[in-house]
Amino acid sequence: MSFADSDLPLSEAEYGALREGAGFRLLDDRALVRVIGDDRAAFFHGICSADVKGAKPGDILPALLLTEHAHLIGEFFIWVDERALTLETAAAKWPSEREHLEKLLVADDVEIEDLADQGVLHIEGARAADMLVNVEISGAHALKPWRCSKSVNAILGRMPRFGADAFAMIGDRAALADVAERLARAGAMAVSDATLDIIRVEHGIARAGLDTTDKTIALEARMERAISFNKGCYLGQETIERATSRGGLKKRLFGLRFEAPITPGSALILDGKEVGQVTSAVVSPQLGAIGLAILHHSAWTPGQRLITRDPNGDINAVVSDLPFDK
Repeated sequence: MSFADSDLPLSEAEYGALREGAGFRLLDDRALVRVIGDDRAAFFHGICSADVKGAKPGDILPALLLTEHAHLIGEFFIWVDERALTLETAAAKWPSEREHLEKLLVADDVEIEDLADQGVLHIEGARAADMLVNVEISGAHALKPWRCSKSVNAILGRMPRFGADAFAMIGDRAALADVAERLARAGAMAVSDATLDIIRVEHGIARAGLDTTDKTIALEARMERAISFNKGCYLGQETIERATSRGGLKKRLFGLRFEAPITPGSALILDGKEVGQVTSAVVSPQLGAIGLAILHHSAWTPGQRLITRDPNGDINAVVSDLPFDK
């Protein structure tokens, strides 16, 4: 089935492509940064949550920048090769992240270079690997999750950034635009950020700055995929270790199923008390109105009923564990 030629509403057609076919999007909200220097691995190992020293060329590492109290500063992916680290991060967050990094650089042999002409192409769906082969991008089927390899004029990685199996290419923006055009001609469907957000919420992937604040502890947002629990000391490690070993979290990210679409920012009420606020809200073609919220521990039981104080009136909600299809 070609979802691009279907009679479905556009959002449902895009969703179907991401689920059963192949969808793609040039992620214009991402920035790429090249890091070189002999101390690059040691420096990032000590200031982020990922095991950078243990990484091998071809690895893609989800990583977090944290304060000493494990509050979230930034979230990024590290693409590792023999000569450099390539950081992929939110373009809007990069200036503050760079300022944080430069404060920590003292005598380290580390150089940071913005790659303004480089971009990110996301490809997702059950037929994504086949579609890449159809447009002469080889190697997709052989890649394991969180691994990458050089392709023509770009680097191809297998990375479930929104929770589902998917691929990404980083490289020259013009070259990626050409790949996107070839994918469209081959039958893949261009999708919107809004449709990708449905996939993200369904899988319970928190977005830094949307589902988190500068006071959010990384574990509260279920960002464990970006945390190495076996590496040595790094900024925020003591708080992460203490919360992990003692179970001291009082707030945590959960899913919510709503009886009707709601407005992000709406308060969630249990027994007359506010236990959280809706941070992400979407309407899934498969699951209906759903969302994410960091909830007080009194509301952690899946199936717990809450009241959502939406501007249009109170709406019933039910707490769900994550991902929603768990």
